[in-house]
Amino acid sequence: MATLNKASFSPRTHDNDISQDVTADHKLRGSGSIHVIMGPMFSGKSTSLLRRIKSEISLGRSVAMVKSSKDTRYAKDSVVTHDGIGFPCWALPDLMSFPGIFGQDAYNKLDVIGIDEAQFFGDLYEFCCKVADDDGKTVVVAGLDGDYLRRRFGAVLDIIPIADSVTKLTARCEVCGQTCDTKTELIGGADVYMPVCRKHYIINSQIVIKSSKEVLDSDKASAESCVDNWL
Repeated sequence: MATLNKASFSPRTHDNDISQDVTADHKLRGSGSIHVIMGPMFSGKSTSLLRRIKSEISLGRSVAMVKSSKDTRYAKDSVVTHDGIGFPCWALPDLMSFPGIFGQDAYNKLDVIGIDEAQFFGDLYEFCCKVADDDGKTVVVAGLDGDYLRRRFGAVLDIIPIADSVTKLTARCEVCGQTCDTKTELIGGADVYMPVCRKHYIINSQIVIKSSKEVLDSDKASAESCVDNWL
């Protein structure tokens, strides 16, 4: 009789454990959120991302930052703004490998994941759906929405339909000095890019390409100096 009672008790305990796991999973599913920060280069996307991440930390939330391993401009293992402000991160070739690399237990404890240079991740949509829909976490994504030819760039625009909020940042035209609104575009050649308004994109493209190298070289030298001091 004692053996029978013990045997009948174990399944009920196991069922309770399963029920608790299912309940916990249901609480997580659909409880996450996706926030997108997009715009041209030099519009402050990384700065806005870091500001949001630091705000989450101040609220006591557990955070992790990820960026594309293709971004090696200023630091390999940090998200660095153009003015030299940095934050440690994981540099990865894809996003879906992050939970395994970070460690599943550590990943489960995360509340917020920040993603910089999101346009370089081909699995951005898949990852954001998993993290927000299935795992109940907050994802803050920063990336370019277009290239210097004014065409869509990467998968950032693909996650707009599933985003809880979308922030479109703008930059200042480096030719006329005016603050650009939604007409801000990108122009460049090879590794030379700078923000310009629609007028100067169309009329002065060759002038912009020439002057952009001077702007980029000066900005990069200043940022590298700040990063060296920070490290």
